[in-house]
Amino acid sequence: MHNREFRPTRREWLKTSLAAVTLPYIIRSTSFAQGNRPAPSDRITLGAIGVGGRGRGDLQGLMNDARIQAVAVCDVQAKNCQTAVRIVNDFYAKQGQPNGCREYTDFRELLARQDIDAVLIATPDHWHAIPAIQACASGKAVYCEKPLALTIEQGQKMVQAARRYGVVFQTGTQQRSEERFRRACELVRNGRVGKIHTIEVEVPGSMQTDRYDYGPVPEGLDYEMWLGPAPFAPYSPLRIDPFGWRWIFDYAGGCVTDWGAHHMDIAQWAMGTTGTGPTEIEGKGVFPKRGLFNTAIHWRYEARYANGVKVICFAKEEFKHQYPNGIHFLGDKGELFVNRDEIRSNPESILKEQIGPEEIQLYKSDDHYRNFVDGIVSKKPVAAPVNEAHRSVTVCHLANIAMRLERMIRWDPDRERIVGDDEAQRMLSRPMRSPWRL
Repeated sequence: MHNREFRPTRREWLKTSLAAVTLPYIIRSTSFAQGNRPAPSDRITLGAIGVGGRGRGDLQGLMNDARIQAVAVCDVQAKNCQTAVRIVNDFYAKQGQPNGCREYTDFRELLARQDIDAVLIATPDHWHAIPAIQACASGKAVYCEKPLALTIEQGQKMVQAARRYGVVFQTGTQQRSEERFRRACELVRNGRVGKIHTIEVEVPGSMQTDRYDYGPVPEGLDYEMWLGPAPFAPYSPLRIDPFGWRWIFDYAGGCVTDWGAHHMDIAQWAMGTTGTGPTEIEGKGVFPKRGLFNTAIHWRYEARYANGVKVICFAKEEFKHQYPNGIHFLGDKGELFVNRDEIRSNPESILKEQIGPEEIQLYKSDDHYRNFVDGIVSKKPVAAPVNEAHRSVTVCHLANIAMRLERMIRWDPDRERIVGDDEAQRMLSRPMRSPWRL
C-alpha cells in the first residue's frame, strides 16, 4: 500500500457534497475555462428528460458550458431520443472526444444512474413535478423548464424536495438572466418611478381548434407513459404536439401559465414579492366552445397585493408567433415598460438614472445555463430558484382557478391556502392516475 495522501476525483467530491450538503464547496472557475474543456471524468454529468424542441435547445445551451458532459437523454418519443443522441455525440465528436450518450424512454432508469450529477427537465408541464422530486431525492441538481408545475400543490412539493435534499434547482425563466429585465426591476425597486400602484402584464393568448383528430398511436411513441399521471384520453397527435398540449388543461395552463410564468415573475421581482403573493385575485376568460383545446383563449385578471399594488394581466387575442407583450410599471412619478425587445420610460430621464452602491442591487446573471452550472460548482444561489418560480406561477394558477370558477379568490400567501372557498381550495391539486403519485 502506497503511503500517500488520498485525493478524490472531482466527481467523487461532487457526489459526496450533493449527498451530504453539509458544507459548501468551491471549485476554481479557471479549472473550467471555456476553450480549456476538462477531461470527461472531471465534468458535471448531465441527463436530459424531455428532448423535444425546447429540451434540445436547453441541452445544447448546457453542453456549450465546458464543465458539462451530457451522457443520457430520455423521451417517450423515439425520434426525439434519436435526434438528441445524434446532437450530443456529434457535439463531442467534433472536439475529438467520443461520447456514448445513452437513451431511455423511462426517466426512472436515467435517475437511477449514480454517475449523473444533474438533470434537465423539459417535458410537458404535467410531467415536471414527479421527475424533479425524484431527482432531488437522488441528490441531483435540477434545471426545470417553466411553468414550474401543473398545480400549486405540485410546486409546493418541488420546493420542499429541493430544500430537504439541499440540491441546486434552477427554473427556466431565463428573463432573470437578461440585463434589460434586471435593469427595469432595479429602477422600480429603487423608486425611480415613485410608488408603484399598478403593473400591467400583457401576454399572448392561447390557441383554439375545431379539431380532435383521434387515431391510432404511432410506432415509436410510448403514449401510456406520455399521459403518465394525467387522466386517460384517446390518442390525438394534437395532444403531443408542442403547440397542442399547452392548450389542454390536463397537461398545462395555456398561456396564462406558459407566458405568464415569465412576465409575472418579473412583476414579482420588481415589487420585491418573490417570497409571497397576492391576497385577492379575480378575472374573466374566454374559453373554447369546441375542439380538443380548453384553456382560456384570451382573458383579463387582476391580482391585488397587501402593499396596495394591483397587477393586471391580460391577453387580447389568440396566440400568434408575432404578438405584443411586456410588463408596464405605473408609479406616481413615472412609468416604465420592458419586454424582450425594448425598455422605455416616461419621463425618458428615468432610464438615465444610475443605481448607487448603497441601493438595492438585484442578482446578476448574464447566462442562465452558465448560472446553473455556477450554482452546482459553488453551491451558491441561482438566478431563478425553485421557491421564487413557484411563487410567481402560483399567481397564474390562482388566476386560472378564479376564471374557471367565475368568482374572486381570497389567498393567504403565508399559509398558501385559499380562504373560505373549499371548492377552489381543492383545485390547488389534481388527482394522479395510478400508479403515479408525488
